[in-house]
Amino acid sequence: MASATSTPKTAPAPPASTPATALSAIASTVASARATFDAGVTRPIEWRRAQLRALRSWLLDNNDNICEALALDMRKPKQAASAGDVLFVANEIAYMLDHLDEWTRPEPQPGSLVFTAGGRPEIRREPLGVVLVIGAWNFPFQLTMLPLAQAIAAGNAVVLKPSEVATHSESFIFRRFPGVLDPRAVKLVFGGAAETTEALKQKFDTIFYTGNGTVGRIIHAAATRHLTPVVLELGGKCPVYIHEDADVGAACKRLFWAKTTQAGQVCLCPDYVLVHKKIASQFYEALKKVASSYFLPHSARDSPQYARIINHRHFGRLESVMRRQTELGHCRVLFGGEMAEDELYIAPTAFVGVRDDDPIMEDEVFGPLLGIIEVDNEDDAIKRINKRDHPLSLYVFANPKTASKLLNSTSSGSATVNDFYMHSYLPWLPFGGVGGSGMGAYHGEAGFLAFSHRRTTMWMPRGRGDLDAGNAPRYPPKNGKPPSPLVTRIMMMVLVREPAGWLAKTVARAVGRWGRIGALVVLAFWVGRLSSRGKL
Repeated sequence: MASATSTPKTAPAPPASTPATALSAIASTVASARATFDAGVTRPIEWRRAQLRALRSWLLDNNDNICEALALDMRKPKQAASAGDVLFVANEIAYMLDHLDEWTRPEPQPGSLVFTAGGRPEIRREPLGVVLVIGAWNFPFQLTMLPLAQAIAAGNAVVLKPSEVATHSESFIFRRFPGVLDPRAVKLVFGGAAETTEALKQKFDTIFYTGNGTVGRIIHAAATRHLTPVVLELGGKCPVYIHEDADVGAACKRLFWAKTTQAGQVCLCPDYVLVHKKIASQFYEALKKVASSYFLPHSARDSPQYARIINHRHFGRLESVMRRQTELGHCRVLFGGEMAEDELYIAPTAFVGVRDDDPIMEDEVFGPLLGIIEVDNEDDAIKRINKRDHPLSLYVFANPKTASKLLNSTSSGSATVNDFYMHSYLPWLPFGGVGGSGMGAYHGEAGFLAFSHRRTTMWMPRGRGDLDAGNAPRYPPKNGKPPSPLVTRIMMMVLVREPAGWLAKTVARAVGRWGRIGALVVLAFWVGRLSSRGKL
């Protein structure tokens, strides 16, 4: 392990400074957002469309400035910054605009022949109210602006708290974002732990947080005081299993790409590898070959395509893991190991001979360090994966049968077979964790629903005159006599539902909606007729 002490080749920019929101102003900020929501400002569909269009335009118009802020924060390459923090969100917003009418439309539901005859059940999708969105530093625009957009699409007022760790991105939002959206409904809070803590004391209708599990637990505990639901997008140690029949060359190239994207500071980043021992040597050689040529003609340190660690605190955390892991006698460095704190640079580094209780396996790495463990077979891999908290994602390189076995025997927020990250690129697929990697999901319609309440609603006939005759069985008999045994038996047959057999399902499909409506009409007619004769 080497540490450069020479003059840095690309010294990190000094942190930017953004004024924190006064603690005394946070309660009134939330109250103002509440008043806006209660006044109905955020509910009209056209208002939502106008806000979404304005947000999308702001992102696209400021693409170069956003990329510059991200370069100052972590030397993120411009292409990656534009794709991940600008275009990704812009495309998601376009998808929302295309489907907003569909998502806001009430969902018709099937009725019943009993009691609700003639009724019209539906599920209405309604905004929750005032939501708190707490962004993350590794994608400070995507992970702030995307949940903001989904909350607006669902008709909510929003209090937005950008991450203070990505200081240049936070400063840009502070200087350039106010006034882009309706200031009555979108409020901004800036600052660190003190301001976030003060915000969490207020009552919200949901809280959306992206970050680590430690802070996620604090937010979850704070939310319980008001019985506030939360969406927690966390992370975890995302495992990779390389089976004996995997295409080793393709797997190594894709693995190195995924692990070096943003210097490993991605919640979906592959955290450790479980490689079948039959192909371990082949895998090591292939991965070393990719690592040695990936950034040519540059080294990783000189390449404009390789990012830096976000700050000195995170550098120190990763340096400690690397130092303790390197000191172990049973493991060796396959490649990498170089560091330069004055540049916040850590080379892509892989360790072989890693054990389950090693330093690199203690927590989510969230950096360019990779532990590799040899396993006997897929059952061994499954056992090791299931000993840990459920990860945000699982990656499997194997034939379909083996990959399906891994998927059926483990749990993770998401999974990709024979590649990395691909499941997160499609806006119509839900994105979220499970267990230790989070709760709730967003992207596309899932995000709209995360900020919505599905309100069950039943529209019943007004019941004028004979129209209420179909409800006679629920009222006491007019003549004081109990219903006849025949009527009682018929009602029990109708009320006591049994699982439908194949014949009932076939008839139901054949009869269809109009047949059910006809049956309702006939039933209402006979119930009304018997009631008028005093036989019910």
